[in-house]
Amino acid sequence: MSEVEQLEQRVSNLPPQDLAQFRAWFLEFDARMWDEQIEADLKAGKLDALIAEARAEFKHGTSRPL
Repeated sequence: MSEVEQLEQRVSNLPPQDLAQFRAWFLEFDARMWDEQIEADLKAGKLDALIAEARAEFKHGTSRPL
């Protein structure tokens, strides 16, 4: 059994209160990992083309409100 399968099994067997606590922790963890990846991509210049495109669309009035 893989480590992921073991985790799945353990999570599946958590009592509701522990599952809620784990879910809250995991959501925070996942958001933090996402933020760190975005920051790393930004520093590495991986988002430069997208930023330039968005700025050009805004400048030319072709952007859409979110």
